[in-house]
Amino acid sequence: MVRSSRLVGAMTAQNQPPQNQPPQKQPALRRAAILAVGSELLTPQRTDTNSLHITDQLNRLGIDVVLKMIVGDDRDELTEAFRAARRRADLVVLSGGLGPTDDDVTREVVAAALGRTLDEDPAITEQIRARFLARGITTAMPEINRRQAMVPEGATVLPNTRGSAPGLWLEDGDAVVLLLPGPPREMMPMLATVVDGSLRARTHADVLVRRVIKITGRVESQTDEALQPLYREWERATPPLAATILAALGQIEVHLSMRAPPDAAAALLDAAVVRTVAVLGDDAFSIDGRALERVVGDLLVQQQMRIALAESCTGGLLTSRLTDVPGSSRYVRHSVIAYSNDAKTGLLGVSPALIAEHGAVSEQVALAMADGIRAQASVEVGVGVTGIAGPDGGSPQKPVGTVAIAAVTAAATRSRVFRFPGEREQVKFQASQAALDLVRRMLSP
Repeated sequence: MVRSSRLVGAMTAQNQPPQNQPPQKQPALRRAAILAVGSELLTPQRTDTNSLHITDQLNRLGIDVVLKMIVGDDRDELTEAFRAARRRADLVVLSGGLGPTDDDVTREVVAAALGRTLDEDPAITEQIRARFLARGITTAMPEINRRQAMVPEGATVLPNTRGSAPGLWLEDGDAVVLLLPGPPREMMPMLATVVDGSLRARTHADVLVRRVIKITGRVESQTDEALQPLYREWERATPPLAATILAALGQIEVHLSMRAPPDAAAALLDAAVVRTVAVLGDDAFSIDGRALERVVGDLLVQQQMRIALAESCTGGLLTSRLTDVPGSSRYVRHSVIAYSNDAKTGLLGVSPALIAEHGAVSEQVALAMADGIRAQASVEVGVGVTGIAGPDGGSPQKPVGTVAIAAVTAAATRSRVFRFPGEREQVKFQASQAALDLVRRMLSP
């Protein structure tokens, strides 16, 4: 017996209210839990990227994600996780575990937890059979694929245009349970259809809108202290505005969010961004999602300047970050990795006497490297980076993490010695970040 309905984003005829009676509006979905299902996601070889995409799509509808879990292909573990998620949220989204093998248990677990029967949908079976024939994989569908045609009582089937496993939409009282396939190329278009249809119909007029301000040149506590007066004001506002600070390597991010009608939320958040930047000054380098390397690239394009780079301890990382930006050939002209002192003197014209007097890791040598690469490449901006990335090579005067950075143009010169914490890769990244920021500040109006 088949009890599933097959239409997505609208009510089917059997579920429509009787004629001459107004439809009952269901409560808006506000809190979501996401379960990423698959034992492979509990290993170092696979990363759960689905949850990030699902979170982004739900937030755009004003739905808060209050819980995320990765659960292996174990019936008892998944049952416990699903029940916990259902208690916490009125929308539970599961991705993965919809395949044909014995370890794909998501359908069975959800049906059992909700007290629903599980029946084969012949139409799905025929679709899977036709898919096998069309691809020429085999003359007959393996019987094991019938598992993918099993549908819980009362579920709406979500067609899968890129795979054999359909998704499922189940209503449990005022709550919704959404089952999506695990492969991202199958999950994303299916979720997009649901977001534009059934989910959007179950959301509030208010949406959750976010802004991200990226900062460098400050530590987390310093940023938080400067913004405390704004936090207190925003908490008392109507509607309230939430602020979160996240520390990342070489930068700080301030996340501002608000739940309100779309136009009002956008205007209020834009005003909050302006006030935040006014407090943080030049340390705020991005309010529109751009990474630091893109910000620097845009400044070079705006001012019709080209850049050349002389790198020692960063080993080409600075050049790599700049050239990761599409269109960077307009402004990146030349790069030299001068790792040894001989390379600094032979390739960049740094004086051996300068190195002997101040050491290879010094502002003087970084400036000479920047001048040398700028002259050699005939560009407007030259950058020099030299330092001790570790784990060896440090001294009491210049410990591991010491990096000298310089940027020069015809009109200006900037240089500084930094002391970066962390292991070798962390020191290299922070050095590249500081070098980009030095150029940004030099070129900013």
